[in-house]
Amino acid sequence: METRVLTAHVPVSLAEKVDELASRLERSRGWIVKEALAEWIELEEERHRLTLEAMADIDAGNTIDHDAVEKWASSLGTDKPLSRPL
Repeated sequence: METRVLTAHVPVSLAEKVDELASRLERSRGWIVKEALAEWIELEEERHRLTLEAMADIDAGNTIDHDAVEKWASSLGTDKPLSRPL
């Protein structure tokens, strides 16, 4: 796999935590940073995918009226909870 060096300034406290993890896991600093960055990118890509999916639902009119959701939520825990709005 081809690699590239990235440089970033991070707060000393964060760098110290990376060093502590590297020592505890017996891994290099670079390995820790690479794993953290890969995980963060994966989460951000999923967040972006879900956002696009939600926007497509809105564009298609697949929404639930806010007032209906509020009434339903307010009824939860009462003697007569409403059915979930569709």
